Amino acid sequence: MITIRKTFALLGILGVIASAAGSAFAADTTWQKNHPRREQVNTRLAKQDARIKDEVKEGDMSKAKAAHLHQQDKQVRQEERDMASQNGGHITKQEQKTLNQQENAISKKIHG
Repeated sequence: MITIRKTFALLGILGVIASAAGSAFAADTTWQKNHPRREQVNTRLAKQDARIKDEVKEGDMSKAKAAHLHQQDKQVRQEERDMASQNGGHITKQEQKTLNQQENAISKKIHG
């Protein structure tokens, strides 16, 4: 049963990747064009939020663990906003890398 769920989860992730690739050809908003690093970080945060919710829905994660992971994501989002506020609304490549590393650590806890 878990293998089937994980297979469907993988298919879902592949679908998200395919749709993201397709949306790359769609017209981006002005904000997306002007803030590509922030857009990438925020899109990743949103997808990770959905993954956490799916894990709870499938019964693979407790609500308490989900709340903890959501709180960690919220801290990353606030850090992204703080970084941008210090740099004219933008984040640097290094700041993006730092935020993605933090998200990597949280991501490992989702299925861990």
